[in-house]
Amino acid sequence: MRFHIISLFPGAFDSYIGESIIKRAIEDKKIEISFYNPRDYADDKLTKSAKGRSSDHATAWFRKRIDQKPYAGGPGMVIQALPVAKAIDAVLKKLARKKKKVATKIIFLSPSGKQFDTPYAKKTAQKFTDIIIVCGRYEGIDARVQKMFKMEEVSVGPFVLTGGELPALIMIDCISRQVEGVLGNFGSLEESRTASKDSYTRPEILEYKGKKYKVPKVLLSGNHAEIEKWRKDKLSG
Repeated sequence: MRFHIISLFPGAFDSYIGESIIKRAIEDKKIEISFYNPRDYADDKLTKSAKGRSSDHATAWFRKRIDQKPYAGGPGMVIQALPVAKAIDAVLKKLARKKKKVATKIIFLSPSGKQFDTPYAKKTAQKFTDIIIVCGRYEGIDARVQKMFKMEEVSVGPFVLTGGELPALIMIDCISRQVEGVLGNFGSLEESRTASKDSYTRPEILEYKGKKYKVPKVLLSGNHAEIEKWRKDKLSG
């Protein structure tokens, strides 16, 4: 499974994908994650002088511009369609050069999109080899980019975030779990077994601030039928 992330802030992903299961999945070549910054495909530049400013500030001042004020007015800035379209094209051209057959899906992150969930992740992992995720920022991306490509609007929940980077990380994590070998033991998938919302480990009796907290007796019984029933009851209750 290969993920291609279109984002103005690829550095936002570093911490999460550099740890634990996702890091190991990348090292084991179970998944690949590549980044494409629309700013690298923009032609316009900010033109104000940086004379007298620090070198860091000067560099930031002359970054290629990718946002403009919205037509008809309104707050904030809108990401231009063309740099995003060129970034997507760069991914598609890269995939076209591959000798192996690829199946590509383009996801456009949007608060009003189709609800992302585990069944969606499972179906995506089964049908596609390459996932392109387009992350918005500011007041969004010029809507015309959605007319240039066949893409699906997807939302990770009924709320608005500052950008698409967090939703993209959620999708990478959830979809990656559906790729065999990522979890080591594929039976670790909670969604494919009866897993209670409550879990316990040693010690059997835990003392904290003068009180004792015990593991439910059924989990110590060795009666697998009763344990399974307890787990199902926990899930439904």
